[in-house]
Amino acid sequence: MKALQEFRNVFNAEHGGEGLKLTVTDFIVAAVAKALREHELLNAFLDGDELVFHEEVNVAVAVALPAGGLLVPVVHNADRLGLKELCKETKRLVTAAKASRFNFDDMVGSTFTVTNMGMGDIDAFSPIIQYPESAILGLGRTVDKPVVVDGAIVIRPRAVLSITHDHRIIDGMPAAEFLKTVVHYIENPNLID
Repeated sequence: MKALQEFRNVFNAEHGGEGLKLTVTDFIVAAVAKALREHELLNAFLDGDELVFHEEVNVAVAVALPAGGLLVPVVHNADRLGLKELCKETKRLVTAAKASRFNFDDMVGSTFTVTNMGMGDIDAFSPIIQYPESAILGLGRTVDKPVVVDGAIVIRPRAVLSITHDHRIIDGMPAAEFLKTVVHYIENPNLID
């Protein structure tokens, strides 16, 4: 997560005057959207016995409500948005969801969901797929941990990503390859946008 944190700090310093604040969740949505274009099976669903591939990449974001409960607004065509546009859209959706001022269109049409439990001090969890999607990505909190870099033990920020997928559509290896692509974008954030 070190490269992502550094990228986010630079992005927010450059665009803070525009009222933009890139969150980790915003970036994960962007990385997932880009990865879904490369791994279309995770952006598909079953309609009876027929496998249907979505033409759009619409990423839902789980939002905890202040009074309890959860809403899952949708960033439509997330793969076509630059980081600035995605950041604005997720902020609009989260603000509207928390204030219960969302449009019906903001809540439908998702093809994949991202959920972040990091703010609840959760390291790892098993998210539940939102029907009729075929997969969901969970993000745990970012914590400093010892890792080996060039033969030396150093402290680096790390986070756990969890993927739950429908085995009727996706086997373990395609899900792992998708997750590997998301991690590649996290470790190389300049490839997004």
